[in-house]
Amino acid sequence: MSQSVRYDVAVIGAGTMGMSAASFLTERGAHTLVIDAFDPPHNKGSHHGDTRMIRHAYGEGRAYVSLVKRAQALWEDLDRTSQYPIFKKTGVLGIGPRDSAFLGETIASAEKYDLPLQRLSKRDIETRWPGLSIPDDYIGCYETESGLLYSENAIRAYRERAVANGAELVMNTPVKSLDFNSDGVTLVTSEATFYAKKVIVTVGAWAKQLLPDLSLPLAPTRKVVGWFDADETLYSDATLPSFFVEDGDRMFYGFPSLDRAGLKVGRTDGGQAIDPNLHTQNFGHFESDEGDLRQFLATYMPEANGHLNQAKTCLYTMSDDHDFIVDFHPEHSNVLIACGFSGHGFKFGSVMGEVLSQLTLDGQTPFDLSGFRLDRFRA
Repeated sequence: MSQSVRYDVAVIGAGTMGMSAASFLTERGAHTLVIDAFDPPHNKGSHHGDTRMIRHAYGEGRAYVSLVKRAQALWEDLDRTSQYPIFKKTGVLGIGPRDSAFLGETIASAEKYDLPLQRLSKRDIETRWPGLSIPDDYIGCYETESGLLYSENAIRAYRERAVANGAELVMNTPVKSLDFNSDGVTLVTSEATFYAKKVIVTVGAWAKQLLPDLSLPLAPTRKVVGWFDADETLYSDATLPSFFVEDGDRMFYGFPSLDRAGLKVGRTDGGQAIDPNLHTQNFGHFESDEGDLRQFLATYMPEANGHLNQAKTCLYTMSDDHDFIVDFHPEHSNVLIACGFSGHGFKFGSVMGEVLSQLTLDGQTPFDLSGFRLDRFRA
């Protein structure tokens, strides 16, 4: 079957970045196709599990701060204008060794951009949040204006906005291949073909499979997260901020108990390499799934090491250097690629949607994305 409609833009992958991009594209009047192998929000990729953190002082590099500040403004706009709660200002507490390079960059980025950041000692932390137990040589950095995002709500909100603006959604339809023509791109699926003048590829862990000729430096990785029964007087959102903890060569993160669901905790490093087509909700398949999380809780939050209320698996798509990939296809300037968000991308979903729409429709964006170019891996 052939699809005779010709779209201005086709967005392949309607998760975090894709659904946001569709919203911004349609706001500008672009006739937009949104196509996905599943039906977002879902539990097959990287956006499920209720919540994601947004930090402004950025340990991954101060080059991200301008983007995340714009992302915050856009999330707050979505929070005001959609029917769903999107952002909750819990604050974010970072904890690690006094000589931590990650905390050092967090502090440096706050100083460069004049972000509110409190530096805390072990005594400060344990006095203010008595549910925490901190090693003697550890310090803390507390951001008061950041917090958490309701990730699945965000995708629902952008989906509804895109549809209201005229986006056409084709769900549960994997794109098998792309045929590049002189005046556009043909999207081939098992049921139909679609044609668009321009294409944005935001398929997460499936990017290498859809664009095999590029040999994208990506590693899809299985990750886990769990919600644990916790003393609500110590670990609810009325008391505890969102948090991350550098534990030796490991990094954990989590969120306070929301509506008594339990304290949520996960680990940003580690995990298992996986074919994304084989990803399932199989928490507990590895002993480390629950074991790593409980070891962390026993050390740092002992009164939160209760019954495991629920647990989920998800996918990270790690680039070789853990920085994003946002660039035009090296041989086809009408194809824009956004992938490799490496476990810290969701907070940028709002601004990335705006940026992808700008790059697609205008060929440029006011943000400096030079550090995200593909050619850095060939240098």
